[in-house]
Order: sequence, then structure tokens, then C-alpha cells
Amino acid sequence: MRPSKISEQTLSRGARLSSHPDRGFTLIEMLITITILVILLALALPSMLALIRDQRVKAATYDVYATFIFARSEAIKRNGNVLITPNATDWGGGWQVLTGATSLKAHAAISKISISGPAGTVAYQRDGRISGTASPSFVVKSFDDNSITARCISIDLSGRPSIKVDTNHNPSDGCQ
Repeated sequence: MRPSKISEQTLSRGARLSSHPDRGFTLIEMLITITILVILLALALPSMLALIRDQRVKAATYDVYATFIFARSEAIKRNGNVLITPNATDWGGGWQVLTGATSLKAHAAISKISISGPAGTVAYQRDGRISGTASPSFVVKSFDDNSITARCISIDLSGRPSIKVDTNHNPSDGCQ
């Protein structure tokens, strides 16, 4: 007697399933894949860290730049003097924007970033100009990596800040 058609299909399907090996990864395949990923990660990590440090310098530069734009705008708007003072002995410890005794804006210290600038305060007059005869300038660089390109912010006597990139990798010359 011949088996019915259903039992033939069931038998052939069962035979097909048992003839194929189990699906999935073997331990050796997984270890090889993990080893390749670790090697690729080890090759990419130094570049990624340099990229992160460079982005920190850029972000800190724009924070300082935005502070001066804000202070100049407030001096003109309020028709009064506005001061930017460092929180600590240097600008790396953060700064405040003040008008009289009122704090308009405060910025905390930025970790792993060195910000050097003039000692004391930078003052904007009611017309938006810098008080004094010297143009203040600031150098923003990575605290722990000299290979990261520094950025400089200089403020002209009219009060407008500008950013320069240190092309010769010597931030002590003011980003020439």
C-alpha cells in the first residue's frame, strides 16, 4: 500500500530538515568576529580621541566668542558698561558677564581646555566698544594634547570679536 500524499510531504519535509546542519554561529566564528572588531576599534580609537579633543576646543572657542557677542549687545541695549570677568585667576576657570552688580550670564569652567587671556576684566562701553587702548586676545587650546589645533579670539577696539585658527601650531604668537 502506498502512503497518502500528506504523509509523503511530511516525510520529505522532515528528511530535508534533518539533512541540514543546525543554524547559528560556532564559538570559533564568534571569537574571530570579536577579534576583528577589537582590532578595528584599536585602529580607530586614537583618531576618535583626537576628534573629540578638537571638538572640545572648537566648542569652547565658540562659547567665548558668543560671550563677547552677548556682552557687546547688552552694553548697547542697556546703554551702560558691561564687564566680563574671569571666575578664577585665569579664564579657564569660567567667567561672568556683569553690569554693575547684576550678573547677566555665567559660564562654568571647561574641563581639559586651557583658555588664556588678559589678566582682569574686559569692559564694553555703552557704545559697544572696548574700553582701553589695547585689543584683548584669547587663546583656546587642549590642556593635554598639543597636537590639537588651537584657536584664538581677538577683539578689536570697536568691540567685534573674531576667531582665527592656529595654522603654524604655535598659539603663543596669537594664531598667525
